[in-house]
Amino acid sequence: MFKGSIVAIVTPFKDGKFDRENFRKLIEFQISNGTDGIVPVGCTGEAATLTHDEHKEVIEFTLEVVNHRVPVIAGTGSNSTSEALGLTRFAEKVHCDGALIITPYYNKPTQNGLYIHYKKIAEDVNIPIILYNVPSRTGISILPETVAKLSEIKNIVGIKEASGSLDQVSKIISLCPDDFVLLSGDDSLTLPIMSVGGKGVISVAANIMPAQLKEMVQSSLSNNWQQAQKIHIHLFDMFKALFIETNPIPVKTCLYLMKMIDLELRLPLTPPSEENKNKLEGILKKYCLI
Repeated sequence: MFKGSIVAIVTPFKDGKFDRENFRKLIEFQISNGTDGIVPVGCTGEAATLTHDEHKEVIEFTLEVVNHRVPVIAGTGSNSTSEALGLTRFAEKVHCDGALIITPYYNKPTQNGLYIHYKKIAEDVNIPIILYNVPSRTGISILPETVAKLSEIKNIVGIKEASGSLDQVSKIISLCPDDFVLLSGDDSLTLPIMSVGGKGVISVAANIMPAQLKEMVQSSLSNNWQQAQKIHIHLFDMFKALFIETNPIPVKTCLYLMKMIDLELRLPLTPPSEENKNKLEGILKKYCLI
């Protein structure tokens, strides 16, 4: 269920509120282009500035529109264990296919604290859980040995790895069971991660180029490494452009330039500088997207 090209979908806003109409169009765009799964209300979905009611609204609306066509993996993490547990219970209640739970940010727990955090959530629900390691955002990295210990819990089924370390990826794969799924959390590292045993990506770039991401990941899964490498090199400039400012500023700007959403972000995120907006426009023209 949890492999392939999975999109970390943006949350569009209109006049400060969740834009259901354009979000529906974004989901249909993803499904029609072969995306293997959808992650609403993750980092790319600006979960940190959504109210709890909005968070739940986006999850429920995603499920309604997707209607079982692809898996829906809801972002339910928090730096408060009780808050993360509450959001994960909600995801289970409304029948999400899985929950993506980021490591607690700001608190900087010990490895034992991380273990207890995830164990407490996993033992309270039956929904499949994917760990999410992104130390550049959270200030803490979950070590491979901790991941291996957590992989023994039956409904902790995988990890989204965005540490930027292939050594860490390799160590996790070597320590965890064969059915534990490792997904790339960094578009530009998806190909090398898959070459050492990763099963796909939870992707930012798939918001704007879903068919190409799907082809690259499927080629890797089919051991067609020559084709996967060709696509990776072709998309590399796009991968990097989407991080010239804090995610999701660039990807939302691209979707705006593609006339798919309004250019609205929640403070403290702001629209890009004029210089970077021009760079993104140039990248979109290079890939014939505008």
